Order: sequence, then C-alpha cells, then structure tokens
Amino acid sequence: MSTQDTITRPNLRSVDPVWNGLRKEVEQIIGHEPELAGFAIETVLNHDRLEDSVIHRLVSRLDHGDISGELIRQAYEEAIDDEPSIGDAFRADIAAIYDRDPACHRIVEPVFYFKGYHAVQTHRLANWLWRQGRTDFAYYLQSRASQIFQIDIHPAVQMGKGIMLDHGHGIVMGETAIIEDNVSILHGVTLGGTGKETGQRHPTIRACVLIGAGAKILGDIEVGTCSRVAAGSVVLKDVPPNSTVVGVPAKVVGHADCPEPSRSMNHMVDVGDEDVTG
Repeated sequence: MSTQDTITRPNLRSVDPVWNGLRKEVEQIIGHEPELAGFAIETVLNHDRLEDSVIHRLVSRLDHGDISGELIRQAYEEAIDDEPSIGDAFRADIAAIYDRDPACHRIVEPVFYFKGYHAVQTHRLANWLWRQGRTDFAYYLQSRASQIFQIDIHPAVQMGKGIMLDHGHGIVMGETAIIEDNVSILHGVTLGGTGKETGQRHPTIRACVLIGAGAKILGDIEVGTCSRVAAGSVVLKDVPPNSTVVGVPAKVVGHADCPEPSRSMNHMVDVGDEDVTG
C-alpha cells in the first residue's frame, strides 16, 4: 500500500457499526439506569474494540477459583491475535440475534445478557484451544460453560458464524457435529450420536437451517441448506435442502417456507389442513 493510500483511505477496523452502536446504547443505559453505570463502563466504555468488550464480559462470567478469569482473558487474546476472524464471528453472531430474535431490541442485549451468545463465544475459544492441542483447557471451558449457561458444546464442534441459540437452555452438541453459517437453534435441541461408533457420528447442519425447540437430530446425517426441523421432531435420516421435516421419526412434509428459514424464524408448518408449530 502506498503512503498516499495510508493517508487517504480509512482504517476499516475503525469503521465498525456494531461497536459504535453498542457504545451509543451503553451511554443511553447509563443515562436511564445510573445504578448500572459501573457495570456498563467497565464492560464497554473502558475498551477500544468490540473484541475486548466481549472478552471482558465472558471472563466476568467464567471466572472461578479453579482457573482465574485473567488466564482465560490471556488465552482469548492469544486466540484473537492468531485468528482475527473470531472477532468477525462476534459481530456476525450479534447481528444474527438482532436480526432474528423479536425479543432483542438493542445490540447491547446479547453482549450483556444473552447466555446463548455467551455460550457460543466461549465455544469459539474452546475450539481454538482444541485445535492448538490444548485439550484440557478446552474441556475445562466446555464444563464451565455447561455449568453456567446450561448449554453443552463439545470443543471439537465446527461452528460457522451468524449463529443464534435462542434461549439456549438445554442445547447439546456432540464432538463431530458441524454447523455452517447462519443457523438458528432453539432451546432443548440435541445434535447427538446413535451409539459407540467412531469417526463422524454427529449431524452436519448446513447453512441457513432453522431447528425448532426440543428437536433431536441423531447420527451422521445431514440437514440440507435452508431447511426447517419442526419443534419436537426426531431426525434420523438426511434432510434434503429447502425442506421442512416434522414428527417422530421426522418426515419431509414439504418445502421450506422461504429462502432462509433461519432468518424468517417462521415455526408454523402447514401439514394438510392443520397448522402445527415448527
């Protein structure tokens, strides 16, 4: 890059609408709820970038006598330095929640309050540690996150960005599960195995899939791009792309209602003359 480019072109990392929006919302919180000023300032306004703010919030929740928050902070800073794309995933996940969850009215809410968001970001560190061969630290974070957030994600799970765990309570994801970009998963979902087999034994969830509350997807199967799994379904076979499956065991009942079910969040499934909640 030339000297002239350096002078005239903006620093792209300073053009950060998520971070700028978060700071503005925090300033509003301080005005409306002065009792929360210390928490809000320490979590957001004392930092220069979103990555540091999110890490601070996670550390405050994960801190424990067994492994201090400062050690977790150092590990996360190493991860961000090694893979800056983790910071991009922070932003994509916030945007996904703000876009899809009607109960999310501000950017600040996932960062401050939503355990689904916190669990996913904790997993991003655990997964980085796992890939570095630091499996015991990764297992510790899995255990700690499961205890705090009631969401159990094996550190080896491959997870894309733009992920929303709505409510999140009771979600379980097994070791070889794969979740692509822009997936929405509700509470009580299991991505599990079917026995003691080795190798790939958990589901692959392709991009833009919506998985309803309480659904169980079991074994080395694939849920195709832009499909919907209705609430309470038990999926034991591959799901074609752009399909809706319902039931125990789940069966294809038609096409998905839109190009990206994970964004529309439409859980109503038309089965014959009746509507059921997906």
